[in-house]
Amino acid sequence: MANLGYIGLGMMGGRVATRLLSKGHRVTGYNRTRSKAEKLVASGLDVAASPGAVVQAADVTFVMVANPDALRAVANGPDGFIDGVVPGKIVVDMSTVGPALSRDLAARVRDKGGQMLDAPVSGSVLTLEQGKLSIMVGGDRETYDRVKPLLEDIGPKVTYVGASGLAVSMKIATNISVAVQMLAFAEGVLLAEKSGIARATAVDVMTHSAIGSPMLQYRGPFVLQMPEEAWFNTNMMQKDLVLALEMARQLDVPLPTAAAANEWLTTARALGWGEADFAVIFRALSRASGMEP
Repeated sequence: MANLGYIGLGMMGGRVATRLLSKGHRVTGYNRTRSKAEKLVASGLDVAASPGAVVQAADVTFVMVANPDALRAVANGPDGFIDGVVPGKIVVDMSTVGPALSRDLAARVRDKGGQMLDAPVSGSVLTLEQGKLSIMVGGDRETYDRVKPLLEDIGPKVTYVGASGLAVSMKIATNISVAVQMLAFAEGVLLAEKSGIARATAVDVMTHSAIGSPMLQYRGPFVLQMPEEAWFNTNMMQKDLVLALEMARQLDVPLPTAAAANEWLTTARALGWGEADFAVIFRALSRASGMEP
């Protein structure tokens, strides 16, 4: 049993924390919306008053928040997780943020005698619940070796990719394909439907065809029935694509399909669907095609 902390107990973070509890670990948690943390008390979670208090209580603290501003909010200040770091503490950030921010926070943690890894995940709520989540890790190799067994309690595929910031770079690069696949899938379904094929038939054929990636197999059916609660909303997906486009500009890498997907995410947000699962990109294309969403 390990003595762990978890900061950020939203849809994914709360489920990861619950998974760690189910593996027999002690987990002290914090969420800016306290009610989300308190929901996990029945599963054995100890609720802390601040991010700093979580780090003080734990040997290894995981962080999973929505965006760079949220990460800064839980990291900085007298109650932030950096304030709680003393020599020997380990922070594992599972958020998807820019590599520069990740490296900056890791350096500040090191200055206090701790270590920080960036360890974003690839997968969804369903992937996590099926025990198939993939985790990529950047940072000090010795620290990675120490926490790898804990990461394997979360998901079976854990890959060390290199120095601080490289795991978030890898995650950003991966999420380009997630958005682009969803856009191409939506185009294909609409083209089939407008030609006279039932939408449900098109979805079934395409998700079981050569293009039926794991992501499309679980998210493709969302074009028939959107989930009540977004698995990964439009705002968050666009955040990742903007990070990718910023990286690409700095590195002189053209991202034509990412740019196209980004425009359609902007359209979806303009139509008021920023909090909906990013599969709602289908509805935006539907409306442009003169079809019922």
